[in-house]
Amino acid sequence: MSVINSPTYDPVTTATNLATSYIAGNKAILDDQTSTANATANALSSLSSAMGAFQTAISGMASVTTSVMANSATFSSAVGTASANASAVAGTYSFYVEQLATAGQISYGNVADSTAAGAGTLNVTLADGSSFQIDLANADTNHDNVLSAKEVAAAINVAAGNNSRVTASTLNVNGQTTLVLSANQTGAANAVSLDVSGVTDPGLQAALGAGNQKTITAAQDAIVWIGAQGTGTKVQQASNTFNLIDNVSMTFNQVQAPGAAPVTLTVGNDLSATRANVQSFVDAYNKLNTVLNSLTQTADSSKGVASGPFAADAGVAALRSRMVAAVRTLGANGQSLVAYGITAQRDGSLALDSSRLNKAIAANPTGLDSLFGRVSGASGTGALGALNKLMDQWTNSATGQIGTRKTSVSKLQTALTDRQATLQTQYDSAYKRYLGQFTALQQLQSQMNSNSNLFTALFSSNSSNS
Repeated sequence: MSVINSPTYDPVTTATNLATSYIAGNKAILDDQTSTANATANALSSLSSAMGAFQTAISGMASVTTSVMANSATFSSAVGTASANASAVAGTYSFYVEQLATAGQISYGNVADSTAAGAGTLNVTLADGSSFQIDLANADTNHDNVLSAKEVAAAINVAAGNNSRVTASTLNVNGQTTLVLSANQTGAANAVSLDVSGVTDPGLQAALGAGNQKTITAAQDAIVWIGAQGTGTKVQQASNTFNLIDNVSMTFNQVQAPGAAPVTLTVGNDLSATRANVQSFVDAYNKLNTVLNSLTQTADSSKGVASGPFAADAGVAALRSRMVAAVRTLGANGQSLVAYGITAQRDGSLALDSSRLNKAIAANPTGLDSLFGRVSGASGTGALGALNKLMDQWTNSATGQIGTRKTSVSKLQTALTDRQATLQTQYDSAYKRYLGQFTALQQLQSQMNSNSNLFTALFSSNSSNS
């Protein structure tokens, strides 16, 4: 009797393959959509970071108090330092430095320990008439009824009325304790002294009294003459930093010899700093442009380059066009930043021609700031104002395109996750169905093979008997 052979199937392997094939088409579509959504979300995050960094950079360049065009202030001799902000007017000024302001410092030698209980009060006074009081009994922080100079110093430093105006410390000089008081601000009005009329201990009163006071550094004001000493205008103040010229700050650190000629302060344009400011703008713009290039690149199979997430995005393309337009904005005189050496390259980046920048500034010093403008919220002006407004249309947390797009992509990702779960349910159902069918088939094949073997054995036995 002939045996009928039929193919055998492993139920698990067969069910897995058939269930996978069952959802393959939908899974491929869903995986592609998920990959695209994730790439878009990542691209939006990259774009948001790049735009935020660019906004920060241009806001620091030209706001209400700063500008691209830089000024400098320089002394003809080393009497101090000076700085000028963007609004300073060019010019030259003469000054004579007669005296520098100093912070006063005094000492009281051989301050011995005294009894804390009933020690009275100590007043610390300043030359401007202000003072603060120390309760000497409370100064005994270790409660041993012995008041040391260190405890007095500590009490002065933490006194409620001190407000960091006076710093007290102690020195060990030849085995004796010296109390040192230092004013923390310069100027004659900040000279410090002690009023011991409230101190009850005779020894402590004598040690901290005026008769035992020594001046380490005299407190004095700064004296500067506008013009020559004696014939110019005398200016006296507590600080060594003077703001006599609008938008210019001067800090003096060296006095001049009596009768010496005044020093000259020159305020004018700082080409080096201005060039650095312009280069900073170009660098910041190019960093953003690099990110945009990567997000909008077209596919090139010959180089193995895939298309960027925003390769066909009309909104991002419009953004790039408007960025270029902002840089090319014409000023009142018909010039643009191109006239100052800032030109767009084929890849969308900017380049700076320093030589052309210097020549343009020399010809029109105020034109550069006019073209760059200011970053000032919704009222910005010039190229920087236009760029900042453009960035805000994308980065604004309430109305920006990036936020709107992120919300949309997030909803899509949630929907795709739900669809993935549904697809998994379909797979599980198909797998279960196929597994049941092929398990039953396997059992049927096994039974048929068993019957076939039985008949084969039976007929073989009958043939032998005949």
